[in-house]
Amino acid sequence: MDSFLFIAMSGAKENMLSQQLHMNNMANATTTGFRADFAAARSQPVFGPGLPSRVYAMSENPATDFKSGNMISTGNPLDIALQGEGFIAVLDQRGIESYTRAGSLRLTETGMLTTGTGLPVLGDGGPITIPPAQKIDITSDGSINIVPIGAENNTTAVVGRIKLVKPDLQNLEKNASGLFVQKNGQPAEADGTVSLASGMLESSNVNAISEMVNMMSLARQYEMQVKLMKKAEEMDQSSSQLMRLNG
Repeated sequence: MDSFLFIAMSGAKENMLSQQLHMNNMANATTTGFRADFAAARSQPVFGPGLPSRVYAMSENPATDFKSGNMISTGNPLDIALQGEGFIAVLDQRGIESYTRAGSLRLTETGMLTTGTGLPVLGDGGPITIPPAQKIDITSDGSINIVPIGAENNTTAVVGRIKLVKPDLQNLEKNASGLFVQKNGQPAEADGTVSLASGMLESSNVNAISEMVNMMSLARQYEMQVKLMKKAEEMDQSSSQLMRLNG
């Protein structure tokens, strides 16, 4: 009986964990550059005293879907979208180099170039700061050209270059902030083959319909597990009544 109840209980718990992953994907269906997470279930033996004779299902996030999203034209010179593979290097809240596809960039009051969530964008020598300018242009290789205030339109100056990287996807993992880092903890090298388009943004690659179907399926599975737990309780009560009658 305890085996029956344990399997049903663990199944309900893992269904809830998978549901959370798909809910996070759904919540980010409109987040610029977001990469959906995969969910999978596998059999896991219960180890302890004696032989591992019991098995339960365990939900896990085996990988991230690195498929590109759609390109959206914005006309904003600070919006950039990576073409093909690659990432933009940023500093996370702890000051650790991380990587993102979210190219909705902003300028702070001090001229620091940041992502839409306020993370500093990295260049060749650290966070990029742009002096006051009447025009800003980001080229396909990540170079930032400006027309200084008061200068002629044909007078440009290069003030920095966004660090674009293309690490091995097998060596990347997503952290709790939704940013990517290398599993070995080392920063990736800048890659000159990565190209971007200015005035564009990349949409999330989440398939909202697929995520909704998965969430509905998990909800039904959860209900089934709860019914099994209720059935186990009824069987236990029936067994107790039989024991009293036999006594």
